[in-house]
Amino acid sequence: MMAKTEDLRAKTDDQLTAELVDLKREQFNLRFQAATSQLERPARIKEVRRDIARIKTLQAERSASAKA
Repeated sequence: MMAKTEDLRAKTDDQLTAELVDLKREQFNLRFQAATSQLERPARIKEVRRDIARIKTLQAERSASAKA
């Protein structure tokens, strides 16, 4: 379930922060599963990493436009 950029843009700052926390928790769990050879979908690590990057990019854009 990859996050679409349009869907993320529709969310508030608080919702983005909450989603980021959830994704980081999932990323930690996926890394833990990978280390113990229990990972079912290795591609999910890449998806989560990119979703985190999308949210951080959007947050940076918002903070830059707020300062301008």
